[in-house]
Amino acid sequence: MTVVVGRRAARAIVIDDFGWLVLIKRTKPGQEPYWTAPGGGVEDIDVSVEAALYRELEEELGARATDASQVFLFSSPSDAGVAVQHFFVARLVALDESVRSGPEVSDPSRGGYDLDRVDLRGADLASIDLKPTALKEFIPANREALLVEAGVAG
Repeated sequence: MTVVVGRRAARAIVIDDFGWLVLIKRTKPGQEPYWTAPGGGVEDIDVSVEAALYRELEEELGARATDASQVFLFSSPSDAGVAVQHFFVARLVALDESVRSGPEVSDPSRGGYDLDRVDLRGADLASIDLKPTALKEFIPANREALLVEAGVAG
């Protein structure tokens, strides 16, 4: 059986120096808000999935992160085959929202892409609609390991 990968994406579980997750709160007209890990599609210009991750973090958040390490893989059916999302954990180094770019920022018809932070060590994660659901299950189950990987354990 041949599997066709229709879309590949790179997303990050970005953790700041205080152990907070840096997420995107998505608001779309007529829908309840939901949260997602920053990142996006792997493009032809990207030399690797990791390179796509760093590019997307710069575009979506105005962020620089370091020491990305792939920790989770999620796939789902799509019109073009299977959509594959590579999830990395990375430590936030710098954030400047004024340099955000791309359609997420320039096209208001796409809805809101607001930065939000959630305390990884607290219970706040349980109260938000983080997508995909598998990621929402993965993060608390691996909370300590993610903090260690991001270099903010303790």
